Amino acid sequence: MIQIENVLTDRGSKYAVTGGVVQDRDSATKFVKTLCRKKKFAKATHNTWAVILPDGTQIKNDDGESGAGMVILRMLERDNIIGEVIVVTRWYGGVHLGGDRFRHVQTCVRAYVEARTGVSAAG
Repeated sequence: MIQIENVLTDRGSKYAVTGGVVQDRDSATKFVKTLCRKKKFAKATHNTWAVILPDGTQIKNDDGESGAGMVILRMLERDNIIGEVIVVTRWYGGVHLGGDRFRHVQTCVRAYVEARTGVSAAG
């Protein structure tokens, strides 16, 4: 499991990313449930996640952050990341971020990809 807390802060909202290897739908949902057993993550406003399973099945969950699961899923497709669930956590800071929230989800996923490969995805 890779977990990066405090990936970024914008207008009071704070973001983190967590990811790890899963084999099927049950292990993906168990991964997210295990993460949410930590009080800090259970209190988060959104724990948005997505995964492409080894059999090609795509699963996403917006957890109230409409469209964010699809952003994660598209990045998984682009980077051909199979069998790893990525969870982007947001603690709402009281100010609506509009479209910026999607850029922040992308930043979190990039941070995860860089941490798992040790290669910067900047550029």
